[in-house]
Amino acid sequence: MSVTDALLAYCLAATLLTLTPGLDTALILRTASVEGGKKAFHAALGIDAGCFVWGALVAFGLGALIAVSEVAYNLLKWCGAAYLLWLGVQLLFRPRESFTASAANGSKSTNWFLRGLLGNVLNPKMGVFYVSFLPQFIPAGYPPMEWTFLLVAIHVLIGTLWSLTLILATRSVSGALSKPTVVKWMDRSTGLLFMAFAAKLAFSKR
Repeated sequence: MSVTDALLAYCLAATLLTLTPGLDTALILRTASVEGGKKAFHAALGIDAGCFVWGALVAFGLGALIAVSEVAYNLLKWCGAAYLLWLGVQLLFRPRESFTASAANGSKSTNWFLRGLLGNVLNPKMGVFYVSFLPQFIPAGYPPMEWTFLLVAIHVLIGTLWSLTLILATRSVSGALSKPTVVKWMDRSTGLLFMAFAAKLAFSKR
């Protein structure tokens, strides 16, 4: 596989992966809809940082350990499931009515970058995916470490563009989404979705 063929094939595969709805998409949409584009972008940057963390782990061989070690995989899997469950329970049983500074119930202090980062890093499927996926697009004879980071950077770029698209798409409906009943519905719906992702992760196999 030539360098051009490898990059084109990877860009197509990474784009399809990014467009597939998942936890990251749910987090960006919910945050952009009810918290604003700025906070949603912070969450997107956290998700991007998580990709680079996994890329570094894969590049230095630690990702392979997670891919082959049942104990390491299960430990990270249960930590990630517990984190998602905690987020889901908070949203489901403590929904907010508004996101103004006076009624945000502490939302101003929420670190959306950290939330996006943890959601990504505590998902072992990202590590397994990178371990099994990235090597297929590294041309023979090229340094694996440098190419791993290049491919992760491409994935991050595609993901960031998609996040910005989602954020911009919510602007036209931001007025309706700021109503108390809609805010509560968004929180509870996202909470249920996060809990479903937690269950899916907890019972998943490699």
